[in-house]
Amino acid sequence: MPFFETRSLPVASPLPGITRRAVWLEGVMLTVFEFEPGAVVPEHTHPHEQITYVLEGELAFTLGTETRVLRAGDGVTIPANVPHRAVAGPVPTRALDAWNPVREDYQ
Repeated sequence: MPFFETRSLPVASPLPGITRRAVWLEGVMLTVFEFEPGAVVPEHTHPHEQITYVLEGELAFTLGTETRVLRAGDGVTIPANVPHRAVAGPVPTRALDAWNPVREDYQ
């Protein structure tokens, strides 16, 4: 699918208060996450490199032992296998995640 509309991509609900839409090629993936206020992504790791960029709202993002509040225009780079978690702020939040390699579990 060389062209896409985000609103037309299939929606997954991986955790309470969180939705995900994904688009990918052979070696790269982009996901759009929407968080209800207070939604939580528990601490986890994965073998994928990840870049998170906040479009709207805010995320309290913990990478390793450091936590920062990311607001629209802020981001974080997450190396493979580094523990991280996120908690949405008091308003609805949207973020983009880029992945390498592609997350087969998100297809």
